[in-house]
Amino acid sequence: MPLTKDKDIAELLTAARVIAVVGASDRPNRPSYGVMRALQDHGYRVLPVNPTITGEHLNGEFVWRDLSQIGVPIDIVDIFRRPGAIGEAVDQAILAGAKAVWMQLGVIDADAAARAEAAGMKVVMDHCIKIELHRLGIAPIEGAGH
Repeated sequence: MPLTKDKDIAELLTAARVIAVVGASDRPNRPSYGVMRALQDHGYRVLPVNPTITGEHLNGEFVWRDLSQIGVPIDIVDIFRRPGAIGEAVDQAILAGAKAVWMQLGVIDADAAARAEAAGMKVVMDHCIKIELHRLGIAPIEGAGH
């Protein structure tokens, strides 16, 4: 069952340190760009994933082709993909050993969520991670920066 209680979402966000953003954009007018910047400003290390701009740098971080390349533990995979591509992104998150997947506002994929949960991952669906940080009053990570 995806996390819906404020307490559970707050615990996930408080424990996380590394967030991969699948579908990260280099265009400042795109929601994923703003969310990535907000997460970095909050102290998270944010790893952008986008095959179109692989090898470039976005907000100071190398852009990866896919999650399997990253090679560091990932706490949350925040997915900015069209609904039809969510299942593939979740399957990659499972293979990468991520602890949780986060599907943005308006994105619901019950089958992908069930696969993630069966793999032992936490799941958040239909929520914006940036909005939840502010709404729940999650304090920035001490001593962390981007």
